[in-house]
Amino acid sequence: MEAIIISACTDAGVHIDGASLGAYKLGKYLENKYNVTYINNTSNFIKDKNPKNLQKNLSEINIFNNKLYHTIINSPKFPFTIGGDHSISIGSALASNYKNGNIGIIWFDAHPDYNTFNTTITGNIHGLPLATINGFNNKELINFKIKDYINPKNTVIVGARSIDELEKENLKQAGIKVFTTNDIKKLGIKYVINEALKIALNNTSKIHISYDLDVIDPNIAPGVSVPEKNGLTKKEALIALNLFLEKIDNIASFDLVEFNPLKDINNKTYDISTTILDTLLDKINLK
Repeated sequence: MEAIIISACTDAGVHIDGASLGAYKLGKYLENKYNVTYINNTSNFIKDKNPKNLQKNLSEINIFNNKLYHTIINSPKFPFTIGGDHSISIGSALASNYKNGNIGIIWFDAHPDYNTFNTTITGNIHGLPLATINGFNNKELINFKIKDYINPKNTVIVGARSIDELEKENLKQAGIKVFTTNDIKKLGIKYVINEALKIALNNTSKIHISYDLDVIDPNIAPGVSVPEKNGLTKKEALIALNLFLEKIDNIASFDLVEFNPLKDINNKTYDISTTILDTLLDKINLK
């Protein structure tokens, strides 16, 4: 199956600059082998970084995700979206659900991204997308017509280790399965990924995978906007990737987000990102 590769060049969802440059840089890397579609912020956009504004850049994020959503639903190809900050997954995941109907989702992230406008501390909208995708409040972030939200029962978070107190209550209320990095150390990455696949594929058509690079330990992948210690090792990240390759026919769509070249050291994160992209896209295009 041929992929549509979308470089989602925005960092409107976070007060730190750089993730938009990451999407562009990875898009340019892929141009050697593939056609890449670029989506950018509106030309007059000036990012709001005011910590007191708890709905920072809401209008611009809605405009961006509306473009991304319709780009995906209007293409017959496998959507592979490169962020950009994690707010882009609102558009990509719900577009995939629209196209495939009743999909599950596996969310790789140091942060669950399960805040609402009532619980967010920072007002950075990249901390709200998964709750939005599940229909857990945040209707302000849906400005396109959807068939349905993705069921929380088919939603799994892998690699979380920085969870806000009120966010914990949201996760508990929604009934989301969370595997922390401590769970991964205790149970093993193979067990966790296999369990995540079972949950996400339980009575669903396929799954959407959204992979935030901050799930990897910052000693290995420092080039992210909000790094958190005690992340996945490179070995664990590659094992997870290989397990997905074994289930490639069950995967409907994929995001790789939050690469920030302004924070990278010696191209460590860039190299990991390109390895992930090459491995997955080669497999997708062989389907």
